Amino acid sequence: MKLISFEHAGRASYGAVVGDSQVVDLGSFFADRHPTLRDLIAAGLEQIGDLAQYSPGLRLADVKLLKPITHPEHIWCLAVNYLEHHKEVESAGRVQDLPKKPAMFARFNDSFVAEGEALWHPGVSEQFDYEGELAVVIGKPGHRIAAENAFDHVMGYTILNDGSVRDWQFHTRQITPGKNFYRSGSIGPWIVTADEVGDPYQLRIETRLNGEVLQSDLTDLMLHKIAAFIEYASTVAPLQAGDILATGTPSGVGFSRKPPIWMKPGDVCEITIDRIGKLTNAVIAS
Repeated sequence: MKLISFEHAGRASYGAVVGDSQVVDLGSFFADRHPTLRDLIAAGLEQIGDLAQYSPGLRLADVKLLKPITHPEHIWCLAVNYLEHHKEVESAGRVQDLPKKPAMFARFNDSFVAEGEALWHPGVSEQFDYEGELAVVIGKPGHRIAAENAFDHVMGYTILNDGSVRDWQFHTRQITPGKNFYRSGSIGPWIVTADEVGDPYQLRIETRLNGEVLQSDLTDLMLHKIAAFIEYASTVAPLQAGDILATGTPSGVGFSRKPPIWMKPGDVCEITIDRIGKLTNAVIAS
């Protein structure tokens, strides 16, 4: 299934995309018990049953997409999780050891926008960079999850743009400020359940800025795989249904290029991942 959160006629709801253009409004059936998609995931998607029993009531073109999980408990992200990205970071002057453990940092929910919403240029910096990433969505909660059991906790996958303000990221060794500017990243357009995605290591990530391909790589090149990430993150704090784990970006980011390529107002950033879809956001002045 492709699961979305959305607004229609002034009402927030959630549902499933059927085909390329129709939406089943699952919220109209389940919201009395499960007010949000996150609540439904926590209760178990099996209660939806066969989508064929529902009549699509809405056109996808007529709804406003929200972030798939509107209020996740945790958003964990990995830095330098692809070898070629690590090399390009070093070539750009940021010499560092290859992480022996997942190089994990947190992002805040209000640093993200949804599919079709505008990324806010930071204003105080011109160094606004893109990072296309595969993101894991947790379905089954867990604390101290062993790697061999990690995929039992994966509900599905979505696309994430870890928009970064590079000079603020590198003010100190603490990268949090440059990773959390308001509305600087994006996530969506939907969550594709794990059964539809299949092997998460056989997916191509591509990032285009104004139509030009700047990133293109396969997810099997991750240094720290998804199971290890889940084990590590769940040791820090229990993972909850709807938590987002962004698995890092491949090479091709803007700051390592000569000359650098930065996102600016008027640009359009598109990130595609096989079997998931495309995340598109314009950039506007904040």
